[in-house]
Amino acid sequence: MVVPVLFGLSVLVFVMLYLTPGDPTSVLLPADVLPDARAAYRHELGLDQPLWQQYYNYMKGILTKFDFGISWRTHRTANIELFEKFPYSLTLAFWCTIVATILGVLAGIISSVKQYTIWDNMANVLGLVIYSMPAFWLAMLFIILFSVHLRWLPPTGVSNWMGWIMPCAALGLSNTARVMRMTRSSMLEVLRQDYIVTARAKGLRENIVIIKHALGNAFIPILTTIGITFANTMGGGVVTEQVYGVPGIGKLIVDSINDRDFPMVRGVVFLCAVWMSGVNLFIDIIYAFVDPRIKAQYIRRKNKIVAVAASEEAVK
Repeated sequence: MVVPVLFGLSVLVFVMLYLTPGDPTSVLLPADVLPDARAAYRHELGLDQPLWQQYYNYMKGILTKFDFGISWRTHRTANIELFEKFPYSLTLAFWCTIVATILGVLAGIISSVKQYTIWDNMANVLGLVIYSMPAFWLAMLFIILFSVHLRWLPPTGVSNWMGWIMPCAALGLSNTARVMRMTRSSMLEVLRQDYIVTARAKGLRENIVIIKHALGNAFIPILTTIGITFANTMGGGVVTEQVYGVPGIGKLIVDSINDRDFPMVRGVVFLCAVWMSGVNLFIDIIYAFVDPRIKAQYIRRKNKIVAVAASEEAVK
């Protein structure tokens, strides 16, 4: 399903940018430029061609050379710009997911094991408050506290490891509540199962029951949430990258939209779509290793197909 999804997305983004009101040359060229010069520049960019011709040239470059074209803003190859910014967004997404996973899973386990206690109520209230905070507001609070008042961390820039602390913490905390809620609901469902009662009746230690038996069987939906968090923060950290000056693809797409740099916008959206599809595919593969029952389903199906083919061959 990755191929039709990417194809449909490319068509949708291309048509939406084509129908955007205004002329991109009005942003790319000075206001007092002569009409003939403006028309020549539109011809150079291919904007005077029909929609189908522009889309054909765009897809031909991607399929033959994986080339998104030349940036109208910087006059550099869009691929170079993308792969220069991609490591920054990947680093931010990775550490944001680590923060959200550690805090969210721990809080969800405590909340499920201590259901209806003060710990459960505190975790739910705190998670709701953090989830309700806008990301840009939380990011600016961190700057006021840790940069202005305490002077511990730099307010913007990621030139060293200290500059990554606040962006990763702000974006990670925003996603912690989602992981926590999924962990809590999955754990509560598993803790009511008979095999958990049997494990406790056998005299197993509580931490083994919780970690090995309960969390292991409840990890599929948690893993899905973690994977979606990792995929979404790759292109969804636009606000955080803007506030902290992280030169990632989120900041790149905002600058490109403001400058009507259509090749760069299409390249960022396509790269994010490939990333999202790849992460979801990777999660589906991991399912077979996390839950042996899923792997067993494919093995049984494969054996059934082999048996049917053998029986048909025997009949022949």
